[in-house]
Amino acid sequence: MRPATTIKREGREEATRDAAGWPRVPVGEMLSGVQAGFASGARDEKGVVQLRMNNVDTQGRFVWDRFLRVPASPAMIDEYRLRRGDVVFNNTNSTELVGKSALFQDHAEPVVYSNHFTRLRVRPGVLSPAYLSAWLNHQWQRGTFAEICNQWIGQSAVKAEKLLALSIPLPPLAEQERMAGRLTKQLAAVERARAAAQARLAAAECLPAAYLREVFEGLEAPRLELRTVSRAVTDGTHLPPPFTSCGIPFLFVRNIVAGRIDFDVKKYVSEESYAELTRKHRPERGDILFSAVGSFGVAVVVETDERFVFQRHIAHIKPDSEKIDAHFLAMFLNSADGRAQSEAVALGCAQRTVTLQDLRRFTVPLPPLPAQRQIAADLARRLGEAEHLAACIREELAAIQTLPAALLREAFGGVEGHNG
Repeated sequence: MRPATTIKREGREEATRDAAGWPRVPVGEMLSGVQAGFASGARDEKGVVQLRMNNVDTQGRFVWDRFLRVPASPAMIDEYRLRRGDVVFNNTNSTELVGKSALFQDHAEPVVYSNHFTRLRVRPGVLSPAYLSAWLNHQWQRGTFAEICNQWIGQSAVKAEKLLALSIPLPPLAEQERMAGRLTKQLAAVERARAAAQARLAAAECLPAAYLREVFEGLEAPRLELRTVSRAVTDGTHLPPPFTSCGIPFLFVRNIVAGRIDFDVKKYVSEESYAELTRKHRPERGDILFSAVGSFGVAVVVETDERFVFQRHIAHIKPDSEKIDAHFLAMFLNSADGRAQSEAVALGCAQRTVTLQDLRRFTVPLPPLPAQRQIAADLARRLGEAEHLAACIREELAAIQTLPAALLREAFGGVEGHNG
């Protein structure tokens, strides 16, 4: 592509043109009004809807399910009210989000906006508001606003003069409207694809619970207390040991809440501390770790011979292998029946806890050991297939999420330069 050029005729400099031959003009010259919003710390259930940072998403859409209402006089509403065709520019946000924009179409009641937004009104007949909104989001996607913003701790802002100085390619109005209309249709198709994939992902993520419920709700077998089918039900260390920068991993409850043991840790203990902490009970392959505090009720089988220790918020179950299969037991504890028992006995509010005394009294079904192993193997296969399906849909969703930026790049692909 040829870069944008500046044309000189008869000793004077005319508008810069891009590779497509369109003139490029400062954004500010194409606007009839630029108005920053107003701050309001007050709330009023009967007040006016005020647009905040979270009410515009990264796809240039308004989010109406979590807005605030603030007090405002009729004069303030008249001054700051959004009207069809207004473009709102998010002038203050985190560095990665500052600059996201949206085209206001309509709402059932008046809408104003906070000082985190700047309202842009175009000059009729020369600039399409939909084209401007798309171009601003293209600039956001390519990092223009992250480059020109002023940064503070936790917040960044794009000054109005920097925004208005950016040069926007200006094809004929009909071409602007054609581009904006095409983008609107394409982005709507992307949103439909995203929503469909999200629905399929939600269904796929429900499969594990459904499989566990199918097996354990219909399982006819004697039930025994957990303590009678375990060699020990204990927990981790109650006092923080001396930590080291390397050595034997130390696990917290967050290391097992995802349904597996995550050994990506930042705290370790020495050989001496490990020997002391595991003097009575040492975690071994085939044991079960059970989250007992906070995100309680998750059981994971130890599938490694690597050494590790853990905090007291994790219960440590040593199944009696002559009575119960470890994978069968963990799957039952993760089933609706097992979770219901956890929920029924969990104490507290902010940090709900399943005590060891209560955990030992959980009742578990006990079919013959060969049947347990067959059930565990069948469930493992089905759960693996469900996870593979969910992973594939997540990859599909990730690809869909990149499409809006790709469509914007395609639409403005003939334009080069710092902010084109």
